Amino acid sequence: MFRILLLTLATGLIIAQQQTPPAQTAPAQTAPQDLPMHKIVVSTESVVAPVVVFDQRGNTVAGIRADEFHLYDNDKEQNISVDETFVPISMVIAIQSNAEVEKILPQVNKIGNLVKPLLLGDLGEAAVISFDSRVRVMQDFTSDPDKITASVRKIYAGGTFAHLNDAVDESIRMLRARGSARGGNRRLILLLISETRDQGSAATARETLIELQLRSIQVYQVTMSRLLGKLTAAPDVKYDTAPPASVPMPAGVAATPTTVMQTYGTEGNSATFIPLLMEIYRDAKAIFKTTPVQVYTKGTGGEEYPFYGGHGLEQAIQKIGEELHSEYTLSYSPNNKEEGGFHRIQVSVSGHPYIAKNGIKVRPGYWAATH
Repeated sequence: MFRILLLTLATGLIIAQQQTPPAQTAPAQTAPQDLPMHKIVVSTESVVAPVVVFDQRGNTVAGIRADEFHLYDNDKEQNISVDETFVPISMVIAIQSNAEVEKILPQVNKIGNLVKPLLLGDLGEAAVISFDSRVRVMQDFTSDPDKITASVRKIYAGGTFAHLNDAVDESIRMLRARGSARGGNRRLILLLISETRDQGSAATARETLIELQLRSIQVYQVTMSRLLGKLTAAPDVKYDTAPPASVPMPAGVAATPTTVMQTYGTEGNSATFIPLLMEIYRDAKAIFKTTPVQVYTKGTGGEEYPFYGGHGLEQAIQKIGEELHSEYTLSYSPNNKEEGGFHRIQVSVSGHPYIAKNGIKVRPGYWAATH
């Protein structure tokens, strides 16, 4: 394990690492022209980068050897270790339940029996919460698939507002406690089934993202909004500016990070998100240039998936499960840890020509500060 300082703003965000507990904080020594004066430096023991690899058909690729991975930190190749051992999952499923999604909830109510086989596996556990203007714990952590199914089935539509950020905050609290109770040897996952926007939360997206990163929680989201539009009216024009991963794919095309990139001409999770990351670090207003969900998913190495009719919800959950069970965990001690500022992470794979262009999914990077 290794040492690196990760820098956040006092009201900003931190890019932390998978399964890395928070440590003591101390003042940072960073040039005032680069970042605001008030800041926190957080020490963590390792840099961990979960990676998913897709072939040209959008399927995940298994069987890649450790020596075939190449990881670059700020363009400098690193000496990495690769762990393919599956770490048990602790997951919170947070489901939006305000009046705006009332027509969609009957479909959501049916997905409880998919959670154990598709997402958790034999050793996993899940808790279920619902949120409108309140956040309610429907089921605490359990490995019992019948309890998970029953709790999802009981969720009903409530008030007008949807306190998304508050729901994520509560999920963090629950996952943090669970990770400590299990000795830290758990993958902490938040699955949001919701719209992408927040309505009326006390918590802010910036502060919430800080906690997600400090606790090494990975966020996935299934977007309700598109199916809601199909069931009720024409899609709201506001969603024309939504990120590519929240837009329905053409008929018959699975919505994976690879196919989204190929269809919409983006560079996926890393390159296109880095400019926004930089703005978020430096400017509190930058967070409003995108949705909280996009910040949570891309900032933690997760993903957004749409569902828009038929068996779309089940298919989205299946794709998330495939990712969770297909990740390679790359870890390394940076050979350039003296470099402050943003460290971009890039990964390549040799010896597998069928891997899609832009078919390697890894989180964008992290922010580091030197002593």
